[in-house]
Amino acid sequence: MGIEVNKITSKEDFEAAFAIRREVFVDEQGVDANMEYDQFESSASHFLARLDGVPVGAARWRVTSSGVKLERFAVTKENRGKGIGQKLVKAVLEDIDSDPKMSKMKKYLHAQIKAVSLYTNFGFEKVGNIFEECNILHYQMEMNNS
Repeated sequence: MGIEVNKITSKEDFEAAFAIRREVFVDEQGVDANMEYDQFESSASHFLARLDGVPVGAARWRVTSSGVKLERFAVTKENRGKGIGQKLVKAVLEDIDSDPKMSKMKKYLHAQIKAVSLYTNFGFEKVGNIFEECNILHYQMEMNNS
C-alpha cells in the first residue's frame, strides 16, 4: 500500500489530521493548543498522509496577503524518516500549482530548524534571520517561482 496523500474532504479525515497535529505540536513539542488551531482552519486546504492505510501525517496551505503559505506539516514521531514529509510537500505543491493563479503567487512557509533541509529539497530558500514561533526556532523560507 505504501504512502498515500490526499486532500481532506471528509469530517473523519479532518479529525485524523487534527489528532496528528495535536500529537506532534501540542503533546510532543509543547505548542499551546490555542496557537495550534486558528481561525484559518475552515478556509485552508488540508491534507492527510496515510502509511499502509493508517493516518500518519498532515499539512495545510492557505492564501495570505503575502502569497501562499504552506503550514502545519506534521508526521507522527514513529513514522519520521520514511518519506512521508516529502510526499506531503509534493502533494501540497501540486495542489497549489494545479490552479494557474495560485501557481504564480509567492510560496512561503515558516520552517522549524530541523525541517529546513526537507523544504530546501523542493526549492525553498531561507529568507532573513532565525526567529522563534511558539517557543520553537524557525526560518522563513520562500520558493523562487522562476
